[in-house]
Amino acid sequence: MALASVNSRWVEIAGAMLTDVGRVRKSNEDSVAFVIPSKNDPAASRGCLFLVADGMGGHAAGEVASALAVEIVRQVYFSLQKPVPDSLMMAFKSANRAIFEHGQSNPECRGMGTTCTALAIRDGQLWLGHVGDSRAYLLRNGHLTQLTDDQTLHAQMIREGLMTAEESKAAGGGNVILQALGTGLDVVPAIEENGISLSEGDILILCTDGLWNMVDDAAIAEIAARSAPKRHVNSLSTQRSQPADMTMCRWAYSSCARLPAGRPSRKGRRGRLRSHT
Repeated sequence: MALASVNSRWVEIAGAMLTDVGRVRKSNEDSVAFVIPSKNDPAASRGCLFLVADGMGGHAAGEVASALAVEIVRQVYFSLQKPVPDSLMMAFKSANRAIFEHGQSNPECRGMGTTCTALAIRDGQLWLGHVGDSRAYLLRNGHLTQLTDDQTLHAQMIREGLMTAEESKAAGGGNVILQALGTGLDVVPAIEENGISLSEGDILILCTDGLWNMVDDAAIAEIAARSAPKRHVNSLSTQRSQPADMTMCRWAYSSCARLPAGRPSRKGRRGRLRSHT
């Protein structure tokens, strides 16, 4: 569990992250990280960044892949002075190459890969970078919207009209992922080119399939709407009935325009939760 409530240069963001190993594996292959720079940090011009990754590959390889993804995306994103979509694209491509090359150089990690979903907030706008089937949601005025498209075989067939969502529940192959970082140099990240304007009270959610395979969108929305982030994420973990790793992050957005004048800023925060039993 990691908690943060930070007044950044433009917004106040309060939230929590939780990652939990399932009942089958001995290690958690999920990784999650966030960076919220302080006002005086040079990185503040890049805004805030939130990431979740779900690794795959035998032994500890999935754990290695997800850890590399969140670390490299974070480092590369904050090293660049480019438009947010360009920075996200370069960060994802750098992570993809690094994971692939690590797998090629280390036989025990060969074939490893990871999903990765990132949210960047800058000047009241939200951008996304995405590969795989981890998800980003926006909860606004009680309505939950999935911001990412699952890059899975079933999701693709549903989008193409070859299968209904109801039919997919009984069909095999539901866990086939069409793209994952590190599985090849031809991976093409999905990047939000046009920022999404954030509104007062918006709640952002990042999660791996260990969550959305367990509960439906209505349950996610109901729990995410609760005001206490720690209680919110803990309630999801205690409701778990599946063996898979589960990771989720919940962040609430508020405009600094509504804060009292002269309110002192808190220190910037960064955090990381990854692969632990």
